Amino acid sequence: MDTKSFLQLLVETESPSHDKDAVNKVASIVINEAKKLGAHVEVIENVETGNHVISKWGSGKNPILFLCHMDTVFPLGTIDKTPYRELDGKIFGPGTLDMKAGIVIALGAIEDAIKNGMTRSVTLLCTSDEEIGSLTSRDLIETLAKESDLALVMESALLDGSLKTWRKGVGEFWVKTKGIASHAGGDHEKGRNAIEEMAHQIIKIQKLTDYSKQTTLNVGVINGGTVSNVVPEECTIQVDVRVMQPGEWERLESEMQKLKPILDGTSLQITGGLNRPPMPFDSVMQTTFEKAKAIAKEIGMDLKAGGTGGGSDANFIAPLEIPVLDGMGAVGEGYHSEREFIFESSLDERIKLISELLRKW
Repeated sequence: MDTKSFLQLLVETESPSHDKDAVNKVASIVINEAKKLGAHVEVIENVETGNHVISKWGSGKNPILFLCHMDTVFPLGTIDKTPYRELDGKIFGPGTLDMKAGIVIALGAIEDAIKNGMTRSVTLLCTSDEEIGSLTSRDLIETLAKESDLALVMESALLDGSLKTWRKGVGEFWVKTKGIASHAGGDHEKGRNAIEEMAHQIIKIQKLTDYSKQTTLNVGVINGGTVSNVVPEECTIQVDVRVMQPGEWERLESEMQKLKPILDGTSLQITGGLNRPPMPFDSVMQTTFEKAKAIAKEIGMDLKAGGTGGGSDANFIAPLEIPVLDGMGAVGEGYHSEREFIFESSLDERIKLISELLRKW
């Protein structure tokens, strides 16, 4: 497999999460490449989002599981504004880092391991909805993980090449305030301003952030009102939540439900949920990382451990106490932006590392 040509094909085949047909075009490319490498391929069809693809090599129990996602955050047409290009040892393009390069590395490592005598079973799961919460793929991820000895999540590494050995849990709250609409000039006193009520609630919500516990809440979206001369009847906010410690989500849920209206004549509605549980650097993670580090050392590579506040599909696997290594993909920067790139050298470096893990784990 020509890794750069394959990467260019994937990047130029745009695949925004909500465009089923677009994501399925990437799925077709993955299926074709996996079959070239002798895989048995199964397609899990979805109604709304793109299909999921399971590729398997070998028939033994307890395989090593690769997790990749085919969807990106970029709308169709982005490739025309920020085309695939190679410059000064970097490869640019929408989705290059997150995570078309991860798919290339996974298949490249499997190909290399087969050539070098790999005998163990391998499963590659490529999903279609990671960027929008993995709502249709979570059960599949957890089911396949429970059958596996190790899961390798092909999200990008940290900028210094470190693996992601901890991640925060990710959740959201949605808050709606309801007031009474009235004319801002003629009947101002009869109105109850939903935006004013929300302003009081936002201050309380932001104060739930606790850096000592690595807990953050961010009111990132607010919508309310219609025109300036009407006292607004409704206002809504979307709150991003990140938690690291056990029990923090439950604490926040309790605190959010304690919120009460400040202004007479207004009301509150609060909903929310934890999409991805925390992935702490616990004893299972430490043992898994140290084993990988020892294998990497045999080929002259020094693995480092790090972490991030962002979530991935690894968050679903960690609570199952199944060994998982995240950040196994390419090294680069600027994901989810027009600056997104990978270091070209990281393609071969990661393929070499993962091929060794496949043969010696």
